[in-house]
Amino acid sequence: MPTMKRVLILGATSAVASEVARIHASKGARIHLVGRNEAKLSAVAEACASVTTSVTSNVTSAITSQAADFSDLASCERVVRDAFEALGTIDIALIAHGELSDQLETEKAFAAAERAITVNFTSVVALLIPLANRFEGEGRGSIGVITSVAGDRGRPRNYTYGAAKGALNVYLQGLRTRLYARGVSVTTIKLGPVDSPMTKDHKKHALFGTPSGVAKDIVAAMDARVPEAYVPAFWGAIMPVVKNTPEGLFQMLPFLSGR
Repeated sequence: MPTMKRVLILGATSAVASEVARIHASKGARIHLVGRNEAKLSAVAEACASVTTSVTSNVTSAITSQAADFSDLASCERVVRDAFEALGTIDIALIAHGELSDQLETEKAFAAAERAITVNFTSVVALLIPLANRFEGEGRGSIGVITSVAGDRGRPRNYTYGAAKGALNVYLQGLRTRLYARGVSVTTIKLGPVDSPMTKDHKKHALFGTPSGVAKDIVAAMDARVPEAYVPAFWGAIMPVVKNTPEGLFQMLPFLSGR
């Protein structure tokens, strides 16, 4: 009988993260969910428990949860410590929280820019440091972090958000190489736009993914210990073109340089 995986999902109430949690629940994993909104967190935990029922009768101990605000940077180490105490050990950890910032607001006021950077970069690092140190000490485990295709190149419509995600991509590159010798994998998940509550005010088009579809891709990429994964995969063909378009040409193409 295969060993039950122990899975930590930070930012578990997002549409994508909740789908990832359900996939792991369907495999009989022991899951610890952490999110800011207690009502949404309870709903995700209940959904996972209902899936787990068909796999194991030990539903009470299979799904646990904890409310936390990751923007409270001083509490992030405790959040990770509590997760290890709840699970005993962790095989898979996914950091999935983030926030699409209002670009115009981040240009008008530093407070808005600071929040965008704190939520999308600094708070992730605050979680990664204790998580990586624990995994490094144990010489095992898999870490996945959801970033964004917006981090591959600065564009006028979202460059503050993109800068935070771009910094996170670089941080993860270094962390991945540091932990490689210890048998710990680090997967950077470069997520394209997803049709979810996070993008409810965005005009949808054919390049938008679905929560269930991208969740399957995320689980597959982490299971395969892929270093970097564009999700959905077609962004892996699109973003090199976006990244390598000469600046002069880039600025003349409204679909790339427009607001």
